[in-house]
Amino acid sequence: MKYALLIPLLATLFVANSYAQERIYRCGNEYTNTVPNAQTRGCKLVAGGNVTVVQGTRPAASAPARAAATSTAAPSGGQRVDAGEQKSRDSDARRILESELKKAEARQAELLNEYNNGEPEKIGGEARNYQKYLDRVAELKASLARNESDIAGIRRELGRVPPAAAAK
Repeated sequence: MKYALLIPLLATLFVANSYAQERIYRCGNEYTNTVPNAQTRGCKLVAGGNVTVVQGTRPAASAPARAAATSTAAPSGGQRVDAGEQKSRDSDARRILESELKKAEARQAELLNEYNNGEPEKIGGEARNYQKYLDRVAELKASLARNESDIAGIRRELGRVPPAAAAK
């Protein structure tokens, strides 16, 4: 009777040990379970849990196709642009930045006029709902600050672009 319970218990222990994972060693980004190889390379034993390593796939070599597509659109980093073309690009950039600056300054003037030194006129239901009015005032103040920073950024960019060549 004693042996009838003991035999299944021992069988269960042997089966459980056979499914247990061996010791795993980590060598940098590589894992191994061969003890002599791990000891010679100075690997560390990984403790606490099983380790599963899945080999990744290599990305397809699409660099030549991408290079061919970009070479027609614009010169690559290794090629130089002639001085005339660079001057025209710089003048275009300056012209665009100046127009953006004029738009931003016009918008700033509109916002300042509407803000009216922190006391804009009440619109619609704001006479009855003071919180609506306060929300609009705060929104106007934030818009003014944002527009000021936009203007400062455009002026910085204009400082980086070389001045336009004199008209001939």
